[in-house]
Amino acid sequence: MPKLILQPIGEALNYEDPLYKKNIEFIQKKEQELISYRKNIHDGWGYEYQQRVKNKKKLTAHERIYALVDDANEILYFNTFTNFGYEFSEDKKTSPNAGVISALAKVNNRWVVIIANDNTVASGSWWPNTPQKIIRAQEFALKTGIAVVYLVDCSGLFLPKQADAYPGKYGAGHIFKMNSLLSQRGIPQIAGVCGDCIAGGGYMPIISDKVFMTNQAYMVIAGAALISQAKSQNISSHDIGGSHVHVNISNCADEQVIDDEAMISRIKEEVNKLPQSANCYYRGNFFASLPKYSVDELDGLLPFSPKESYEIEQVIARLVDDSLFYEYEKEQGKEVICGLAKISGLWVGILANNQKLFEHPYDKSKKRPGGILYKEGVQKLSRFSRILNDDGIPMIWLQDVSGFDVGLEAEKQGLLSYGSNLIHGISNYSAPMITILLRKASGAGYYAMAGMPYEPLLQIATPISRLAVMEGQTLAAGAYHTKLDDAGNIMAANQEEYDKIAQGMKNIIDTIEKDMNPYKAAAQMDIDEIVMPKELRKYLVAFSEICYQTISFRNIKNPRIWSIFDHI
Repeated sequence: MPKLILQPIGEALNYEDPLYKKNIEFIQKKEQELISYRKNIHDGWGYEYQQRVKNKKKLTAHERIYALVDDANEILYFNTFTNFGYEFSEDKKTSPNAGVISALAKVNNRWVVIIANDNTVASGSWWPNTPQKIIRAQEFALKTGIAVVYLVDCSGLFLPKQADAYPGKYGAGHIFKMNSLLSQRGIPQIAGVCGDCIAGGGYMPIISDKVFMTNQAYMVIAGAALISQAKSQNISSHDIGGSHVHVNISNCADEQVIDDEAMISRIKEEVNKLPQSANCYYRGNFFASLPKYSVDELDGLLPFSPKESYEIEQVIARLVDDSLFYEYEKEQGKEVICGLAKISGLWVGILANNQKLFEHPYDKSKKRPGGILYKEGVQKLSRFSRILNDDGIPMIWLQDVSGFDVGLEAEKQGLLSYGSNLIHGISNYSAPMITILLRKASGAGYYAMAGMPYEPLLQIATPISRLAVMEGQTLAAGAYHTKLDDAGNIMAANQEEYDKIAQGMKNIIDTIEKDMNPYKAAAQMDIDEIVMPKELRKYLVAFSEICYQTISFRNIKNPRIWSIFDHI
């Protein structure tokens, strides 16, 4: 029986290297911007609204989460930037976090998905994209089998923009379908109802396995204001659907608890009744280990310029346990690097773009630039990803891709067909995937490297990620190709025409630069989260542990019978 021998990967860095220093300086400015944005989103609508929550003797959504989890420093948020920069209604209201917090965290040493209405933002209302954000978190649980904890404090739809949140395939109603699918699969759902839960906010917890209600909470199809108008009844929302009604009469909730703290305590007790994590079982005789090289060094590895290259091996070395790696088909398709490693002591497959300049496989006198997908690399990605899927090994896609090769050679080789083969594979895999946009994510290469359309569990970006069909300069040249000569120079009859073409190309470049901003992509949920490079390892540890936490939920082969041994 073959045995995989993991080899050391990466090497120590020279901190005095001018390029390293320049990269550090550039990324640190980006990180300070990211930290500032995160703080503003974390604060919701600010101190005044936080005090309103306190005056009702309730905890804020973040305080509830902190009280629930094992370690508040290890909470991994996602879709934080949904609706970032958007303004709604005539008074230009903002919706930090889209009014709902979604996160991964450990509760009693078990990973769970947390979905918590932010009660400092319009009393936890649902805004445009709020349903999609909740559904995205529910999908994560549906694919992995980990429990969902809902902390419900929702006053229903933000009515001035209800048309953007209520109807449609992924409107608010799809949340309740996801509740039902999770229930049908036997995935635990635990709800803590801790505030004003009107209409959809009242429906969401009902299908959960356990529903706790605080004395301050109520669940109603319609609140007292609407009831008084429709039926001329002068009663309060608590009279209509308080915890005493739903626990003792309607049976829509299981237990009545005195306050938020008591509710959190009961939720933790219920999570503790669930099966323990299977991570230790799947680690076997191995242990979780840190990389040999510091993850903080990633800040200096990713170049400040999208035109600069770097060694992807150095990045991998700072993400995987002990900086050990088995490389698959090392001499084939060198524009990509594929291989196996362990993260938190658990097997993962890594598929990454290689930025180096390398020898042309058919003409040794020529060189090929990296970061582009050629036939040989696409073949390798297809073979290796199918092996990983067959063996049940989670996939980590490290993207820094400019797209597919173009030109006569690419078309003669049938690169379109090879790309379709890869796309077919990633469209049908059952093994979990996570996609990291390290820097460039362009063209069909973004699709082929398991981009968002292919439903990875999460798609994570760095502050220097650039997501667009192509760079602005390239797109501008394509749009004005009839006005350019073979060298790309503007052809014009006079200065006025020249200036007009130049300005038109500049406008396209400026527009594309704005579109490539990761915050814009994250605002419209094309990216799940923007993280600092040094935070990537934390997300990958969570990904690895979550993928192996639940027994019998998906195919996980014993390493002695891996299909990869048929290919080495």
